[in-house]
Amino acid sequence: MKTFLLQVVVIVSVLIALLFILGDALDIPDVHVSHSTNECVTVINYEEDDKYSCTDMPSKYNMIWVK
Repeated sequence: MKTFLLQVVVIVSVLIALLFILGDALDIPDVHVSHSTNECVTVINYEEDDKYSCTDMPSKYNMIWVK
């Protein structure tokens, strides 16, 4: 019984950690980069407080190649 409770606690802890990681990853801005010029085209912010732009790039972002 003791090992079962330990397993449940470990599994629940891992699931909670994964949810925090996933939630954090979904808030990262998208930066559209031109494939031909290799320059920023636009930045899509997902959080209301974020005011990132091509001139003020975030430290972490999802790069999306565009034409």
